[in-house]
Amino acid sequence: MTKTAVVTGASSGIGAATARRLAAEGFDVVAAARRRDRLDRLAAETPGVRAATLDITSQASVDEFAASLDRCDVLINNAGGAVGLESVAEGDPADWQRMYDVNVLGTLRVTQALLPKLIESGDGVLLMLTSVAGLISYEGGGGYVAAKHAQTGMTETLRLELCGQPVRIVEIAPGMVETEEFSLVRFRGDAEAAAKVYEGVPGPLTADDVADAIAWTVTRPAHVNIDRLVMRPRAQAAQYKIHRLT
Repeated sequence: MTKTAVVTGASSGIGAATARRLAAEGFDVVAAARRRDRLDRLAAETPGVRAATLDITSQASVDEFAASLDRCDVLINNAGGAVGLESVAEGDPADWQRMYDVNVLGTLRVTQALLPKLIESGDGVLLMLTSVAGLISYEGGGGYVAAKHAQTGMTETLRLELCGQPVRIVEIAPGMVETEEFSLVRFRGDAEAAAKVYEGVPGPLTADDVADAIAWTVTRPAHVNIDRLVMRPRAQAAQYKIHRLT
């Protein structure tokens, strides 16, 4: 029987790239997000992908989505994001709340709803798409760093609590990835400021690079768990060490 993979945040960026890649690997992919128009286009263009409307900040939406699935063998918790670059002293609690609601509580809701199906599959894979921000703090990242640290902590706890169950818990923590929306959202729609993040950087990671890593980890033999995979572009040696040509 064909395995089913659920990808959250699949309307753009890493989520959309992952949906396409897992479909190419032979999965029946459920591409889930709020923006149904984008999902419908993705599904129309990609055999093996079907669209599903999902708002991970709504328990009712998550419950309805979970009830619609016959099975779930792989869950890619990709939905997330950052808002703002203010210091902790100047940060807006509403921005912090928004990031926590999506990155942490949204991930929790989907994980709780689909975990029984992952266990029932007999070889489930639960993958958390986190960030190097969940491992290393940096100025201006307060709210996002806090949310991603929480998500990383959730991942590590799940691995301990599910030891002995037929579910693998995988974390992929990317560094600098250039996608069409991540920095644009973070800079509140300021395209010029968003572009400067990647200015002069030779070869930042792409959404397809991350999707490739995701596909590799979830297609390992059942006895192999990739606990954490940290990936950065060659130009980024660390959070503060980035090679730029200009």
